[in-house]
Amino acid sequence: MAKDKTLDDLFYDTLKDIYYAERQILKALPKMARGAQSPELKAAFEKHREQTEGHVERLQQVFESLGRRAQGKTCEAIEGIIAEGEEIMDSFKSGPAIDAGLISAAQAVEHYEIARYGTLRTWAEQLGHKDVVQLLEMTLKEEEQTDKDLTKLAVANSNVKATKVA
Repeated sequence: MAKDKTLDDLFYDTLKDIYYAERQILKALPKMARGAQSPELKAAFEKHREQTEGHVERLQQVFESLGRRAQGKTCEAIEGIIAEGEEIMDSFKSGPAIDAGLISAAQAVEHYEIARYGTLRTWAEQLGHKDVVQLLEMTLKEEEQTDKDLTKLAVANSNVKATKVA
């Protein structure tokens, strides 16, 4: 009979999920930066790419701290969110709504990451992985800040342009 899975098993499985997701996001961000019209949004995507590289490195530290090999596990959710972003880029690439659409797609990614990192941080606390909690908390704060920055950009710039008819 197979042993019952524990919170530790779920924690490790979810770490593999977000590790895969972060690596997919790294691949998608340069495309999103190229698709953006405003220089501010291009810069935001480039900054987030740099942050995401740091998130991958932190996750590698988490795996190492747990004595586990850093490996990903296919994350259907992030693949779907990224596919939706690509669909927006294809459908709106020549119109004034492209940046608003890209911000919307980026925020869907951020919200997924915020949910995952918040859960992982809580589980790490419950499992007694104090050093891991700090690493996950740092990433969670960065994801939350990126989401706020994207909202500001949308409200101040992209959404306004998207409402104007050419």
